[in-house]
Amino acid sequence: MFDSTRFLLFLTAAVLLAIAPGPGMLYVLARSLAGGKREGVLSAFGTFLGGMVHVFAAALGVSIVLAKSAAAFATVKYVGAAYLCFLGVRMILDARKENASAQEIPQDLKPARNPLWQGVATEVLNPKTALFFLSFIPQFVNRSGGHVFLQFVALGTMSVVMNTMADLIVIALAGPLGERIRSSATFRRRQRTVTGAIMIGLGTYLATSESK
Repeated sequence: MFDSTRFLLFLTAAVLLAIAPGPGMLYVLARSLAGGKREGVLSAFGTFLGGMVHVFAAALGVSIVLAKSAAAFATVKYVGAAYLCFLGVRMILDARKENASAQEIPQDLKPARNPLWQGVATEVLNPKTALFFLSFIPQFVNRSGGHVFLQFVALGTMSVVMNTMADLIVIALAGPLGERIRSSATFRRRQRTVTGAIMIGLGTYLATSESK
C-alpha cells in the first residue's frame, strides 16, 4: 500500500520532528514540572487524543479529494511542500534571533484540575497542528495504492504516536532536560537550525519528486 522509499522518508522525518522541542513538547514538560510526572503523562495522553482528532478530521476531508482528483492531489502536494519549506525557513530565522530561544518553559503554571482534557483542548484548538497534518501527511500518501483514507490515518497515527513517545521521554527526564532547554540557548538554536534545514530539504524533495 505504501511506497517503500517514501515510507522510509516519512519515518525519518517523523522521528526528527518528534524529537524537536516544539510547543507541544514544552507544554507537556511545563505540566510535568508544575504538577509532577502523573500530570505530565495525562497531559501527553491528552495531546495524543487531540492529535488524533486532527488526523481523522484531515483524513476525512483530504482523502476524498486525493482519491478522486489527480489535479487536486498535485495541488495539495505543491502547497504542502511549500508550507514545509516555509516552516523550515521560519525555524532557521527564529534560531538566528537573539531572543528566539525563548520559546521558554512557562514558569507560572499551576497544577491542572484535569490535565488530560486540558491536553486534548490544547491540541485540538491549535490551528497549526491541523495545518501541519494537512501539509505533511499527504506528501507520503501513495495515491495509486488505493485506500487513501486508511493510508492517511495510518501515517497520521504513527506521527502522533512518535510525538507522544518523545513527550513521555521528556517527562521521564523532566528535571535535567528542563534545565538543559532553559539554560542552553545554543542547544535550542542549533536544534531549530538543523530541524529547519531538514524541513526545507524535505519540502524541496517532495515538490520535485514524482507523484504517485
